[in-house]
Amino acid sequence: MATAIVSGVLAGKPGNGGNAWARLSVVVGLRRLGLDVFFVEQIRNIDTDRLGYFEEVMRQFGLTANATLVAGGEYFGIARHELEAIAADATLLVNFGGHLTIPALMQPARCKIFLDDDPGFTQLWERLATGTGRLTGHDFYVTFGENIGRPGCPIPTGDIDWHATRPAVVLDDWPVVEGLGRGVFTTVATWRGPYGPVSWNGRTFGLKVHEFRRFLELPARTGQSFELALDIHRDEERDLALLHAHGWLLADPHSVAGNPLTFRGYVQNSSAEYSAAQGIYVETESGWFSDRTVRYLASGKPALVQDTGFSRNLPTGEGLIAFRTLDEAVAGVQSIVSDYERHSRVARSLAEEYFDSDKVLGRLLELVGL
Repeated sequence: MATAIVSGVLAGKPGNGGNAWARLSVVVGLRRLGLDVFFVEQIRNIDTDRLGYFEEVMRQFGLTANATLVAGGEYFGIARHELEAIAADATLLVNFGGHLTIPALMQPARCKIFLDDDPGFTQLWERLATGTGRLTGHDFYVTFGENIGRPGCPIPTGDIDWHATRPAVVLDDWPVVEGLGRGVFTTVATWRGPYGPVSWNGRTFGLKVHEFRRFLELPARTGQSFELALDIHRDEERDLALLHAHGWLLADPHSVAGNPLTFRGYVQNSSAEYSAAQGIYVETESGWFSDRTVRYLASGKPALVQDTGFSRNLPTGEGLIAFRTLDEAVAGVQSIVSDYERHSRVARSLAEEYFDSDKVLGRLLELVGL
């Protein structure tokens, strides 16, 4: 049996249940395809919250015996010598964002994949020499920015041949949950995110906050309920006041989506998703598509999401509706509400056709010759 190591940030973002699904669906999905898979996370600093979260998530996924958190030279989980022996025999490394840099764990893998889930940020940081050199040392480079390297997408590719991929969902983990839920359009989001704006060639690319502000009138224009499980600092008084004044409901993301299981429950108890995207994804036409949105679709929840250029690659209009303007978002809400059952059926079918882990990861293995 071939051995694979998957690495990415998990304990580094404690309380982010959606982020956990993005990484661990690859672990579970590769297992379904017959690989012996281990999850390894490398972070700089450890504390009880991060370690506790890591251990909790591993228990939820049944991965305690196949996972290690490495911090400050300490190995929590599989012992160092055992993990190095596993790495020495590994056929495949899937390295989300290049966060795994320990030579003894990274270099031996016969095929090393850099998985870019922050298209635009990754490439521009590298060109601006503000990155950490995480792109080096890999054999293949795959990205959720499906339009990178295509006409109309200004993200520089450098000397790298970027291959497009999509977020993977294990459909058995995300069954259809029928009904209108609470009758609310929801999403889970960070108001500003961990990164500041990026400037390139005289142009500054915005963040998600700048996009959300463009659509503040949506609840009033549609008469529907919209709830954001929003990570926003309490000092953002102006924006909080604007959200409340325009009828947005706010939920605490750590309470409703703080681990993978509560996140799944929140998505499945929603009617549909509404979300804006990071400005850099939108303005570069990167084609990025949200792993979170994939979970809504798999659950039979229609998604109304800001177009990042993904409409060039995926069918939209039923189940998945892309918008660029406030008027288009209003029309999308009206369409979903007027024929919810049809949109719900198509949402699930889109997940089955375009995001099923068996297909997405199967194509990835074919790409790298495995």
